[in-house]
Amino acid sequence: MSDTFTTKQVAEHNTVENGLYIIIDGSVYKMDSFVDEHPGGAKILKRVGGKDASKQFWKYHNEGVLKKYTPKLKVGTVKEEAKL
Repeated sequence: MSDTFTTKQVAEHNTVENGLYIIIDGSVYKMDSFVDEHPGGAKILKRVGGKDASKQFWKYHNEGVLKKYTPKLKVGTVKEEAKL
């Protein structure tokens, strides 16, 4: 099941204890169970927890990495928010 989150809701999940969500290209990924497996180390994931990590992700990864882990880690998408 895929849920919809606001950026504020994602920001609340900014630690491993809170679920450690990150945003990549509008999709929300739950990373708490992956931090110890991450080849780049847990530190970088913890640094971007609760935030949009698209820029950092694409700097070091290709589309194949996203396709590989999406089924396991994606929990939803970011809801469009009204801009004032």
